[in-house]
Amino acid sequence: MDWPHDPDGEQGSEGRRKYGHAVIAKKVDEDEDFPLNRDEFVAEYGDDPIRLDSERVVALRDIFEHVDQEEFSDFVDFHKAVGRAMRDNGYWFYEGADQFTRTRS
Repeated sequence: MDWPHDPDGEQGSEGRRKYGHAVIAKKVDEDEDFPLNRDEFVAEYGDDPIRLDSERVVALRDIFEHVDQEEFSDFVDFHKAVGRAMRDNGYWFYEGADQFTRTRS
């Protein structure tokens, strides 16, 4: 795919120093962007590359196809919804994430 910018450049994953959720979070200004509308966010950044790990890059819109929430009240609300969508749909590369995000029985 022809990306609007280099997935590993400073606009992307900063030379592979940041992956997945961290790349998405950089697109949000915690102090100015909330409440944040999902569809407006995707309209602006949907084609941007999100490096998931050392081998996979997807468009932001691919991840947000799985985010059901239409509006986010704050940064924490945004992080929770995006993280849940990434974990539930194979976009989360971190091994062991479930031990921190799932309730144990």
